[in-house]
Amino acid sequence: VDGLVHSIAFANYSQGFRPFHETLKADFLQAVDVSCFSLINVVNRLRPLLSARASLVTMSISTSRMASESYGYMGPIKAALDSTVAFLAKSLAVAVSPEIRVNAVGAGLLKTSSSAGIPGYIDAYLYAEQVIPRGRALETREAADAVAFLLSPRSSGINAQTLVVDAGMSINY
Repeated sequence: VDGLVHSIAFANYSQGFRPFHETLKADFLQAVDVSCFSLINVVNRLRPLLSARASLVTMSISTSRMASESYGYMGPIKAALDSTVAFLAKSLAVAVSPEIRVNAVGAGLLKTSSSAGIPGYIDAYLYAEQVIPRGRALETREAADAVAFLLSPRSSGINAQTLVVDAGMSINY
């Protein structure tokens, strides 16, 4: 296996959106398991098949430092995912190959069927479209292009990083 894309996340909002401090432990732990630990699990399952120069890429968010009310407890989950990227990169360099790479694409707001289920996300997306310098939101293709780059040998010098792809949203949001 020369490349792997991990793009799975889940947050249980079936009881409705709650303020962060009211996050249920079961919901938080489930989100960590599905959205973060699954990367470790998949890598462990595929480890015997990974090539010496394999590139592993996961999907994160553009920042886990901004406490967006509408993102709820997923912000800290994505921060854990970003940290997992660094620890996996170091661990796999010893266990598999010093040339294996683990990175994340920290995408800005994207219009996807999954994001539509996040309470308040559409309002945040519409606001982002107004403040992004180029006047239009990030396209899914643009985040996918960054993933393709990180999977390619052209990114061989990038490891244990989160590549932010947000169309400049972070300078204005």
